[in-house]
Amino acid sequence: MKIIFVTLFLIVSLSNAQIFTNELINETSPYLQQHAHNPVDWMTWHKEAFERAKKENKPIFLSIGYSTCHWCHVMEKESFTNEKTAALLNKYFISIKVDKEEMPQLDIYYQNIYKKYKKHIGGWPLTVFMTPDKKIFYITTYIPPHRESYAEGFDTLLKRLHLLYEDKNALSKEIFAISNAINLHPKSKKSKNIFSLKTVTRSMKKEYEPIYEGFGRGKKFPQAAKVNLLGNLAQLSHDAELKKDYFAMLDVMVLRGLYDHAEGGFFRYTTDAAWEIPHFEKMLYNQAELIPLYVRGYALSGKKLYRDVVVETLHMVEKRFKYNNLYFSASDADSMGEEGGYFTFTKKEIDKALQNNPHASEIKDAIAFSYEGNFHNKIHINLETQKRPKGFYAFQKALQKIRAEKTYPFIDKKINTAWNSMMIEALYKAAYINMKYAKQADKSLEALELLMIKERELYHQTVPNHKPKQKGLLEDYAFFIGALLASYENSYDDKRLLEAEYFLNRAKEKFYRDGRWYLSEDLGVKADLNDKYYTSAVSKMIQNIITVAALKESFRYEKFAKKSLDTFKVQLQRELSLTPALASASLMQKQGVVVLKSNYSNLMQNLRTIREIKYPYVVTLKKNYNDFLACTIRQCFSKDPKLKSVISAIESFEK
Repeated sequence: MKIIFVTLFLIVSLSNAQIFTNELINETSPYLQQHAHNPVDWMTWHKEAFERAKKENKPIFLSIGYSTCHWCHVMEKESFTNEKTAALLNKYFISIKVDKEEMPQLDIYYQNIYKKYKKHIGGWPLTVFMTPDKKIFYITTYIPPHRESYAEGFDTLLKRLHLLYEDKNALSKEIFAISNAINLHPKSKKSKNIFSLKTVTRSMKKEYEPIYEGFGRGKKFPQAAKVNLLGNLAQLSHDAELKKDYFAMLDVMVLRGLYDHAEGGFFRYTTDAAWEIPHFEKMLYNQAELIPLYVRGYALSGKKLYRDVVVETLHMVEKRFKYNNLYFSASDADSMGEEGGYFTFTKKEIDKALQNNPHASEIKDAIAFSYEGNFHNKIHINLETQKRPKGFYAFQKALQKIRAEKTYPFIDKKINTAWNSMMIEALYKAAYINMKYAKQADKSLEALELLMIKERELYHQTVPNHKPKQKGLLEDYAFFIGALLASYENSYDDKRLLEAEYFLNRAKEKFYRDGRWYLSEDLGVKADLNDKYYTSAVSKMIQNIITVAALKESFRYEKFAKKSLDTFKVQLQRELSLTPALASASLMQKQGVVVLKSNYSNLMQNLRTIREIKYPYVVTLKKNYNDFLACTIRQCFSKDPKLKSVISAIESFEK
């Protein structure tokens, strides 16, 4: 009897984990699926949820996150699987769960509200309490189960907000306080510094932090758009200090803790200013935006480390993310029951990896600080040197063998059009190192088109074995056009340039209204310029328009690009540090894009040399010319059968 009772108890205990099922069970999003068996009665963002809220006279509890978000996992484990907390949510609220990668336009809308109200950036999970007609009365990020020094806990907050909602006078005051804060327009100071190469250079120098190398004194995000702008400015201004800072940034991001020294690839950010300890997520978009930086760095310096980083990162992406020539979205920070479990090592494992390595002492010196343990008594490898020590590659292989015994973190298997397009463009750029990457990019571009274009309509994302249902957003169009333009400059297939022009015009039809760019066709969310996580969609789109204008020699597109830039003129001057990709677009327009023209054979034979040109805004165009011509949209300024002479003219070009 005792054995039967214990067996029944175990069966009941194990089945309890799956006893709850909510509306999210019907969704394909990996993040929403993670919450499908919570006792919380989750709904998705659709009109039925708001109609139910009105009918039952309950406020909305909106929770926004994504599948590889560490603190989203923590809040789920602590609160959303807790039946007492779930009971309060179900009793007093209509709970809506949103995947921020599925609906980035919605996430950006509420993140902007958070930032305006709290006066600092938010993050994930993002938590919003609002009325059925979407009037916000409380907004925050992570909420602990019980009160902590930094936040009120769910156990008291839910009851308090329920009582607040019942008290219409108090509720109106909270709604007014938030709406007043977010609608308060800061007094626009007339800037004496009109946007120019000189003012942008001065601003970037002022913002650069030389102690640990980078931007800001807190968490360090790689901010690819800002590093790219730094490189552009160094080339345009011929400023030795900017050039030094640019290469210092490239070095620190691959030698310290942002980079995975065992398998390659970049983590999402570091939790400290010194680039030492990362948040252990690996995002596809980080790899895709950083790879071109290191290709460019290698082209300009010939530094072997940069080449190795590109090769290692692409190998990691292919091993962990590739699926039917396309790429999954991300891998989790948590593994083996802890954050960074897969990626960190014990001292014993490091010693094992160094066995029989003749350069063991040199490697130990290079990782001296981390070797003492720098993450929960374990080691996350940082190099304290200016280059990789001798014997490093043998050490790397030994670390990979040790990891082979461990369980790799959860992988979010969404196939996202914008992020795949970024990776395809990165592969085309990496063709500078090896043409095999261009061949892979061709395959990936064809696979993406086959999956995500239906009746000449671009779609946003899907998961394996499902057809995409969500129509494309501005970011999908922007980065997809970028991939098409990169494809053209690797093959000079006219079809790709025509396709880029077609989708550019479709994007204008869908997302450009009354002189403003919007993130999607619905919701009316204006395009956001912030490049902190990855390049803003509207900035990328404007760069595309300028490029197409140059390649098509079109004054119409040039005029449209200028009109789009003029919309953001004041914001660019006021928030330059947040909008480096828009600054790059503005410099493209001000300094001028140079079109290098020649016949197919000349261009293909000189791809590597062309990509070493020390002027940042050069595009190539196939023409039936035997000579090389360097032109702007209005005139050609150099013509010669020798490419070297034309390059010399380009590198000294001034509009």
